[in-house]
Amino acid sequence: MKKDLRIKSKVFSEGSMKAPNRAMLRAVGVSDEDFKKPMIGIASTWSEVTPCNIHINDLAANAKEGAKEAGGVPLIFNTITVSDGISMGTQGMRYSLPSRDVIADSIETVVGAENLDGLVAIGGCDKNIPGCMIAIANSEVPAVFVYGGTIAPGSHNGKDIDIVSVFEGVGQHNNGNIDDGELRSIECHACPGAGSCGGMYTANTMASAVEAMGMSLPGSSSNPAETINKVNDCVAAGKAVYHLLEKDIYPKDIMTKEAFENAITVVMALGGSTNAILHLLSISHAIGVDLTIDDFNRIQEKTPHIADLKPSGRFVMQDLHRVGGVQAVMKLLYEAGYLHGDCLTVTGKTVAENLAEAPSLEEGQKVIMPFDNPKRIDGPLIVLKGNLSPTGAVAKVSGVKVKRHTGPARVFDNEKEATAAVMDNKINDGDVIIIRYVGPKGGPGMPEMLSISSILVGKGMDEKVALLTDGRFSGGTHGLVVGHISPEAQDGGPIALLKEGDLVTIDSDKKEISCDVSEDELESRRKGWQAPALYKKGVLGKYAHNVSCSSKGAITDFLTK
Repeated sequence: MKKDLRIKSKVFSEGSMKAPNRAMLRAVGVSDEDFKKPMIGIASTWSEVTPCNIHINDLAANAKEGAKEAGGVPLIFNTITVSDGISMGTQGMRYSLPSRDVIADSIETVVGAENLDGLVAIGGCDKNIPGCMIAIANSEVPAVFVYGGTIAPGSHNGKDIDIVSVFEGVGQHNNGNIDDGELRSIECHACPGAGSCGGMYTANTMASAVEAMGMSLPGSSSNPAETINKVNDCVAAGKAVYHLLEKDIYPKDIMTKEAFENAITVVMALGGSTNAILHLLSISHAIGVDLTIDDFNRIQEKTPHIADLKPSGRFVMQDLHRVGGVQAVMKLLYEAGYLHGDCLTVTGKTVAENLAEAPSLEEGQKVIMPFDNPKRIDGPLIVLKGNLSPTGAVAKVSGVKVKRHTGPARVFDNEKEATAAVMDNKINDGDVIIIRYVGPKGGPGMPEMLSISSILVGKGMDEKVALLTDGRFSGGTHGLVVGHISPEAQDGGPIALLKEGDLVTIDSDKKEISCDVSEDELESRRKGWQAPALYKKGVLGKYAHNVSCSSKGAITDFLTK
């Protein structure tokens, strides 16, 4: 006999005042017997606008099947997604980060308005994952996240390629290294089917972080999109939510400070995206965990980078899946003392209990390096501070040989003008490209700079010039780049006061970012500076007027918490 969870916890119990509620639900197929069961929402991010999400409609149906089999009444509803890869380098990229909050707010709205008892959220593209997780934190019902899974690599001239190969191909084409036909061939073979971008880019990074945090079932982050493993993930997630209801386990019981530390550790070990810092800060805010930007450096200093994954390495997520997946990496880290084993997870078991049942890495594999020969002895994501970024900037230094760079600032107030300068060969070796007024408020929306950073790679300039911005970088970005500079230019941060030719220094060993301009001179320049008018129209206008500093996660409800 299934436990009578619905009568215990929600509003559809017997009684005349509930008749209208039940009448509406009868019209969508809910029966008298169903009113005794928990209502479980299946939040789907299905869409035809991106390969990351095009298969999620079927996955939502699989999760519904699992929840129904376990004894719940599952109801599928949808939210939005946008494609970062498609909007990259255009004005559409301004909508990318705001979409995270639109996703979060829309899921929370449905869960709250419909009085749902539990939630399965299924996400694919970059902002789906943190958006779903913020919604899970704010909805405060038992929940499981399922990752839609990674895309298979494309193939070109016998080599694996992906979407980043296309961006870098543009730079090679501009440099005269490849012709039109070669660029088109790369374009046509980079994305062979459904799933999120294949390297350790933002989607795979955040999926790995959520699994490490205990909020998705073991294996969810590394099981590829178009496999039976992913179907099984979704069926199992539907069942798992019901069991969380039985055991009275809520997201706040799982998403503790130690769980976030596990997530950060796994991100560092895998060489994940800089966006992980932004998103983990926002999720921790939603759940009420005191995580700060300084916690990332603390964990970075003691966590080795052991995964040879793109963008700076050789392999993709599907390769990691074949040798044991994220669970095998977590098992390795746990046995070496890097993870908190006593954290609760959505299985109802602890991390240690889950890992006792997990496979070890395949013998002789090359994707994960041994602790005595890591990619780096510490993590590749670092937070830099200094007079150019008093509250913190973020760099990913995996594969970057240059530890310190000093050069003259080449200042641009938007990405378009900076990209044109690079394409027109107006940037010199040693320069420091500054792209400002593209932060959370100033963008608005803190757009990513994968296009220009990839062009620099394609032109062979990725370590000859530095690229600094108060905007963001894609998880596919690599090279001498620093993003999330805060305070942003729109708020009058020091980056707004830089002038052409000012000497700027990035020192990854000292974790410093500075300009050779005195405090007196900066203050003199500030007196003549005026903030541009904030954007006012539509969703971007709402975002610009409500978003916090990137060093706090670019959250939009910070005034009320």
